[in-house]
Amino acid sequence: MKVTGFSFIRNAEKYDYPIVEAIRSILPLCDEVIVAVGKSEDETLDLVKQIDPKVRILETVWEEVRTSGTVLAIETNKAFDAIPEDTDWCFYIQGDEILHEKYIPNIKTAMQRWLKDEQTEGLLFNYLHFYGSYDYIGDSRTWYRNEVRIIRNDQRIRSFQDAQGFRKEGQKLRVRPIDACIHHYGWVKHPEKQQQKQLNFNKLWHDDEWMEANVPKVKEFDYSNIDSLRRFEGEHPKVMQKRIQQVNWEFDFDPTQRNLAMREKLSRWFENWTGLRLGEYKNYKLIKR
Repeated sequence: MKVTGFSFIRNAEKYDYPIVEAIRSILPLCDEVIVAVGKSEDETLDLVKQIDPKVRILETVWEEVRTSGTVLAIETNKAFDAIPEDTDWCFYIQGDEILHEKYIPNIKTAMQRWLKDEQTEGLLFNYLHFYGSYDYIGDSRTWYRNEVRIIRNDQRIRSFQDAQGFRKEGQKLRVRPIDACIHHYGWVKHPEKQQQKQLNFNKLWHDDEWMEANVPKVKEFDYSNIDSLRRFEGEHPKVMQKRIQQVNWEFDFDPTQRNLAMREKLSRWFENWTGLRLGEYKNYKLIKR
């Protein structure tokens, strides 16, 4: 069984993306990892080059596309298209996502188990979305709970919309849920870096007129404008320990002081009572047997 990882990145240093940690977190499962490195305004290319000999770099130039985050899917597909034909499974990781090492045995077992099962087009991961600091997790309906991160080496599969998930010939992938979790750290960085990222990131979705009207011109991002968080009680991946120790900002939140709309409150009550989340967006089709 051959496994190839793939990812994309641009301006990792400028916007403080943990791309090195992201790639290193999946390396134990991969025979190689292909990274589409976009032309950057910093030393991102050199940063990726020093990660590991198993990392293969594809130098790219991002298109000037400012609708729906489409350029992120374009870059994802560039990396995916460079995967060798003899690869069986493809492990996708974004520049702010980290795989916890404790799940590596589970993932290996799942890939082996479903290798010959052609109806299994991908493997579904659980998600933890950290916000403000490494101590808090977003727990409202704003955050997606699951997403596909391992897919078959099938070029009919394409990155979808803003690269959150995938489609095969326009259809949702048929997937198996596995006991493994991705830690998403995209909302954890110094407030100045976060604000710079927001200014840049929103340009991938909106024109200058929208930016002028909706993105505040401030130096630091305001983390206090959040509806609901809970304290993280687990352990972070080992590859993140050095970054966590270097934190140079403070953020605190009282989880009992939630700012939830009535609809969210009713949805929570129903979910706690039934275990079902009404209206949840699912970017995949679960295989039920």
